[in-house]
Amino acid sequence: MYSFLLALIYLAFISLGLPDSLLGSGWPVMHADMGVATSYMGIVTMIISGGTIVSSLFSDKLTRKLSTKVVTVISVFLTVVALFGFSFSTKFWMLLVFAVPYGLGAGAIDAALNNYVAVHYKAKHMSWLHCFWGVGTIISPFIMGYALKNLTWNSGYRIVGTIQLAICIILLVTLPVWKVNKTEDVQQQKEVGLISALKIKGVPFLLIGFFAYCSAEATAMQWASTYFVKVKGISTELAAKLASLFYIGITLGRFISGFVTEKIGDRKMIIIGACVVLLGIIVLIIPAKSYIVAIAAFVVIGFGCAPIYPCIIHSTPGNFGAENSGAIIGIQMASAYVGSTFMPPLFGLMSNSLGYEIMPFFLLFFLILMIIMTETTFRTAKKYKFFEAPQYTRQ
Repeated sequence: MYSFLLALIYLAFISLGLPDSLLGSGWPVMHADMGVATSYMGIVTMIISGGTIVSSLFSDKLTRKLSTKVVTVISVFLTVVALFGFSFSTKFWMLLVFAVPYGLGAGAIDAALNNYVAVHYKAKHMSWLHCFWGVGTIISPFIMGYALKNLTWNSGYRIVGTIQLAICIILLVTLPVWKVNKTEDVQQQKEVGLISALKIKGVPFLLIGFFAYCSAEATAMQWASTYFVKVKGISTELAAKLASLFYIGITLGRFISGFVTEKIGDRKMIIIGACVVLLGIIVLIIPAKSYIVAIAAFVVIGFGCAPIYPCIIHSTPGNFGAENSGAIIGIQMASAYVGSTFMPPLFGLMSNSLGYEIMPFFLLFFLILMIIMTETTFRTAKKYKFFEAPQYTRQ
């Protein structure tokens, strides 16, 4: 039963990743069909991000009231509504309407499941959880590519929406399985509000560090293709394919890190990942004419990013206590979405003036900030530690 529950949680995270790379894949055709400029995609993504920030901040309160399993089912259902809504949209304003449930659903499930796994399971499962998110992001572009070639972009959303609906039904009919972890509501021993969570020593450093990491990750993801075109001079078609290597690197890295994180520990894995990212940035700075070097750099950066996100989250109950982790992880998700929403556009504005060659230096700034803030978090939590390390209910 325990293994079955774990499979359901992994499935839920595939459902979280499925829509994430869908909009970017279909937008070149979508914006033309709707008669809007390419830049209008930013409006859609901003609304989605706004929804995720709001639902992340309230995820702890919702989880305490409804339970993790119910929040998960409701969240997946909201994304089903959004995907089918997108598939039937013929006007741009319709996309904006359905972007709201997508954002609300994504933020709630992200925070709720991250906290659930951080409290109940070992670090390897957190790494594999986010590996399955990567699986979802890799599958969607292939589905949209098939739809654009043989059907329409609407069909691409409809296919993914159908898959999402099937996942929602599976999660709904298997709700009793969640009873395997009878200590699911351990965080309900003490309710911590958002303001109180922010006042816990070390939490502000944690939020800045997480913001910095997500700023770097999102910038690399969203601008890799443009970097190849503008700096290395390759075609847009080839650049789009090469950009997917970052997703592959981060997904493969999280699969592998799941086998070693348990022995090394969250803190050391974060440092190791940061060092690998630094190596990739250094390679990216090398003024080589061939784009092969840049390809290698992005793969290495993605591979290095792999353990950082899951390990920062998994370390939260150990640093601040399981009773506080729900509220703190909700705020973490919100800070993550702020970074991934606003920093990539900032890079775009800077690049218009300074050139896209500044990417490695932009990434380096946030990498250094992340290292300083996460290390300060661990040291502060250790100094003021009043909590015992969580005793995971399962291995």
